[in-house]
Amino acid sequence: MKKWLLALVAVPALLVGCGDKKESADLKEPEMPQIPEVEILTPKEVAINETIELAAHVEQGGENVDDAIVQFEVWESGKRDESKMMDGKLEKDGVYKATTTFDHDGVYYMFAHTTANGVHNMPKQQITAGKPDMTKVLPEDEKASNSMDDNMMNHGNDTSDDAEHGDHEKNEENHH
Repeated sequence: MKKWLLALVAVPALLVGCGDKKESADLKEPEMPQIPEVEILTPKEVAINETIELAAHVEQGGENVDDAIVQFEVWESGKRDESKMMDGKLEKDGVYKATTTFDHDGVYYMFAHTTANGVHNMPKQQITAGKPDMTKVLPEDEKASNSMDDNMMNHGNDTSDDAEHGDHEKNEENHH
C-alpha cells in the first residue's frame, strides 16, 4: 500500500518537473521597447503674431511611428506654471504638428511630450520670438534653483518671537 501511495505522489511530481523545464526553455526574455527618437522640427527663432508650427518627427527602432501620442507644452521663460498643452496631430510619416502664436517678444520653451509603445520621451527646445531683451530673460534652470534655494533656506527656520510666544501659550493651555 505504501508503494502505491509513493508511486501516486512521485509520478506526477516527475511529470511536473519535466514540464517546467520544457516551458522555461520556450520562454524568452520580454523585449523592452526602445525609447522613441523625437526630432523637433520647430524653428528656434520665430516672428511674433504669426502662426507657428510646432512639429516633431517620431521614430522608434528606425521606423516612423504613426500611432504615438504627442503633446506640445509651451511656456514663456519664467512662467512655467502658465504653460499650455496642445495635442499634436499626425500629418504623415511620423510627423506630428500643432500650431500656436506668440503675441509678444520673448523667450519660450517647448517640451514635445511623446509616448510610443508605452515609452515616454520629452525633448525640450528654446524658441525665441521676435527680438526680446535678453537681459530680462531668466534661464529656466536658474529660476528653478533660486526658488528651490529660497524654499530650503526658509523651511522650518521661523524663529520669530510671535511663533515662540504662540507655542508657549499653547503649552500653558494644555496644563489648565
